[in-house]
Amino acid sequence: MNGQTKQIKTFGTFGGVFTPTLLTILGVIMYLRMGWVVGNAGLLGAWLIIIISFLITLCTALSMSAITTNIRIGAGGAYAIISQALGLEVGGSLGIPRYISQGLAVTMYIFGFREGWLGIFPAHDPFLVDLAVFGVLITIAYISANLAIKTQFIIMGVIVLSLISIVLAAYHGSMEIPLQDAVKWGTFKGSVENDFGGSSFWVVFAVFFPAATGIMAGANMSGELKDPKRSIPVGTLWAIGVSFIIYMILAFWLAKTATEEELLTNYNIIVEKAFNGPLIIAGILGATFSSALASLVGSSRILYAMGEHRVLPYSKFLAGTSRSGQPRNAMIVTGILIFGTMLLRNINAVAPLVTLFFLVTYAMIN
Repeated sequence: MNGQTKQIKTFGTFGGVFTPTLLTILGVIMYLRMGWVVGNAGLLGAWLIIIISFLITLCTALSMSAITTNIRIGAGGAYAIISQALGLEVGGSLGIPRYISQGLAVTMYIFGFREGWLGIFPAHDPFLVDLAVFGVLITIAYISANLAIKTQFIIMGVIVLSLISIVLAAYHGSMEIPLQDAVKWGTFKGSVENDFGGSSFWVVFAVFFPAATGIMAGANMSGELKDPKRSIPVGTLWAIGVSFIIYMILAFWLAKTATEEELLTNYNIIVEKAFNGPLIIAGILGATFSSALASLVGSSRILYAMGEHRVLPYSKFLAGTSRSGQPRNAMIVTGILIFGTMLLRNINAVAPLVTLFFLVTYAMIN
């Protein structure tokens, strides 16, 4: 494959930045762990966690926007931004944790898809479900980023319908718990996985924080954006604002709809309490799949960019592209990384690792 083939710049603000960013933020944590977060932290604690998480990502997005408006951006998203501003050595030290965090995020989203799928087909083997999803993701991303973006438009429609189902549930009286009786500050009892042996504010924060980390999904496509200087700031900030409002309202709805015990023990509480459960399941499958797809496409672009700048071993191979400019060698290596991390088998085990690597990335950008 030819490493000199230039990537084709085809995407605008909505398709290239806003859509993948929003869909990555509205992912597995929102559908499958938001109830658990409210059950542990209470409504006020959950709101505080959401606010802290989005403040961190907002500060990072503003820093990224300030940099992108003043430099010429190539492929690689955050890696490209830091490399242009501070040099390849600093950029490489950021690119590696950034790349690992994206790979771990794909694994987390695959596990989320599996949980939603097993809610419909409990007899299916969990690992085979993971492998099937992994295979479909790799196939779509390997063929073309354009195909991945088109797939995300369909998924966005499904997610909007699932959110409408929650609004209809509230309209038809699902919020039966008086505000004074709702859990305002939780007792951090933990989860089923640790036999409710206790938790803490920061442990719950670590599980939730990956929900807010999708802000780089659009920036990762920087090499294929028509106008990255405009598209990255505008698309990212709009996605952060829309998703923040959705999370705050969802936490309020959960606190007034389900008891503390239901929130702690039932990861599918949103499915059961929504106006139309199947729409929520479709939303779970769609959101987790689209988040995984955006992270997979983005992570391969980061690895490709590091290979193009010769900051890694075997850089010439990693920078190889197809005739259409798709970084397929980087995609193959990324697929191997994701397959290895799939052996962790648990969202709650992967999420804190994702949080760690994303916080390192954000600290370096700021």
